[in-house]
Amino acid sequence: MRQIVAVSMAVAVVAGCAASSSDDWTQDFGIEKRTLSAAGEGRYFVLKPGFQLVLEGGGEKIVITVLNETERVGSITTRVVEERETQDGRLTEVSRNYFAIDPATGDVFYFGEAVDEYENGQVVSHGGAWRADEPGCKPGLLVPGRPVGGDRYYQEIAPGKAMDPAESVSVTATLRTPAGLFTDCLKTEETSALKAGKSLKTYAPGIGLIQDEDLLLTSYGYVQ
Repeated sequence: MRQIVAVSMAVAVVAGCAASSSDDWTQDFGIEKRTLSAAGEGRYFVLKPGFQLVLEGGGEKIVITVLNETERVGSITTRVVEERETQDGRLTEVSRNYFAIDPATGDVFYFGEAVDEYENGQVVSHGGAWRADEPGCKPGLLVPGRPVGGDRYYQEIAPGKAMDPAESVSVTATLRTPAGLFTDCLKTEETSALKAGKSLKTYAPGIGLIQDEDLLLTSYGYVQ
């Protein structure tokens, strides 16, 4: 996932999920009681092979592609979603993110990522990489299928590597992007327990991410 660029911690509960953490942000989503799938579609996330989003702004470009690949993380078969980031045409990062969806609720869960960071065409680091089957780690909720304003939950749960909570600040947002005007959107604010900064994102029904800070959706659809 794109790195978060004032950390604000508050009491949180996601509807239907029991809170379980020292700071009361929701961390326990009852994964063991759910039947998860490596393909499907929630209200704000399309997890189907070939679906692609392109966001651009300020010389930066992110291409997000749902691959025809799966990855076993613990006991769960997840779908691999590639994020390819460039700045002024130069490759800066490629991440392979592991997601699974609950078909009953549309909740999309995040099981970790493999990260390659680039400089001058060469891999120089793997910052932010984690897996939910590593000791002390567990899956987070990337985006709820039925969000309510004020929902607060962890997206990444990897102590010492990534502890990123998010809050649903609106479920009725409207946003115009180069790809069109979108209504009834989910707007979230992401922060990090490990570093200062925040990231504002907007998700459109039937499409997914249409804004990541100053990056806006320029195209979307199936490419393979």
